[in-house]
Amino acid sequence: MNKPLVGILMGSESDLPVMEKAAEVLKQMGVPYEMDISSAHRLPDKTADYAKTARERGIVVLIAGAGMAAHLAGVVAANTTLPVIGVPLRSGALEGVDALYSTVMMPPGIPVATVAIDGAKNAAYLACSILSTKDPEMAKKLDAFRERTRQELMEKSAKLKAKA
Repeated sequence: MNKPLVGILMGSESDLPVMEKAAEVLKQMGVPYEMDISSAHRLPDKTADYAKTARERGIVVLIAGAGMAAHLAGVVAANTTLPVIGVPLRSGALEGVDALYSTVMMPPGIPVATVAIDGAKNAAYLACSILSTKDPEMAKKLDAFRERTRQELMEKSAKLKAKA
């Protein structure tokens, strides 16, 4: 097995159904990854240590998903200079809006790239885009994916027009 290039963290096991979507994309794109549960508030030392040691373990990009105002991505970003992609998760009374705000509203110097609520797939695609800056093969895979997506949509459009 190749050394993981992407680390996927989530605040609790209940986040797994959404965060697995990031793992599926990374598998399809051939990107080695690791996944773990590490709560920013219930396991702060573990979370900080994970972020602080990620680079030396070969991680290039981190994806962190959490719901409510549990700010896992921010805590991770505070402990590394690696790119961090936050995935706000739909939960609680505010249906993920609180998670979105806490993820996107970072102080200067501690950036977190933020995708949509439950946007784990896009987090993985963004991670692949970041990797593609140094990996021409990844760039080709992303180009091929986008072309397949475009072709599929053109076919669906043609079928719809043919029914009319």
